[in-house]
Amino acid sequence: MRLTIKIGSNVLTRQDGSLDVTRMSALVDQIAELRGQGHEIILVSSGAVASGRGELKHIQHDLDSVDQRQLFSAVGQAKLINRYFELFREYGIAVGQVLTTKENFQDNEHRKNQENCMRVMLENGVLPIVNENDTVSITELMFTDNDELSGLIAQMTHSQALIILSNIDGIYTGNPTEPGAQLISIVKPGKDLSDYIQKSKSSAGRGGMQSKSSVAFAAAAAGISVIIANGKRENILVKLMNDRDNTPCTEFLI
Repeated sequence: MRLTIKIGSNVLTRQDGSLDVTRMSALVDQIAELRGQGHEIILVSSGAVASGRGELKHIQHDLDSVDQRQLFSAVGQAKLINRYFELFREYGIAVGQVLTTKENFQDNEHRKNQENCMRVMLENGVLPIVNENDTVSITELMFTDNDELSGLIAQMTHSQALIILSNIDGIYTGNPTEPGAQLISIVKPGKDLSDYIQKSKSSAGRGGMQSKSSVAFAAAAAGISVIIANGKRENILVKLMNDRDNTPCTEFLI
């Protein structure tokens, strides 16, 4: 099975805003195990800004939001991909970096070129690690978040499944922190989730559960099974693939 796995900022970021290297290492272990079982993986990973922020703690002067994103992502993306490179190398897995912008999906020639690049990587056993190129993205043309990007990548690469890892188990019937809120395990095509989804965004990333559900419905309509799960749960990726019935998650049916 070909899987697109999206790891969100809230999974890879500690409370102080720095990169959670321990969590990152655990997820790499799981991806390597899935590769060993014969699955092809495309990884869409957030975490560049958090990685850059942790590296540039000495910066004292204020930056506007665009300058801050560009600076932290420029430094952080290099650090992030190097960390992935070292972690996956322990398993003999080669990785390749794919930085993209929304324009690359709107222009047919750019889209085909990007699709060909990822095809060549997969055919040669290279694990693509995808992120938005925040250093050059124009605000008006940015992806809503990496949820949107992961859905487009899953469709481009003809993935059979898209796994979106957040810091909660999935979509609930209410606020997950409140008593009585229940996890919605299965979402059928056309189901109205508007009563259950808050519009607030995550603390570390640009998206939220509303974004994830929109991406999930679009991907499912394209024939891709979508799962939203908690990336901080122990061995979550392996459990989703091998024991899904006993693993908390929200699955969008095709």
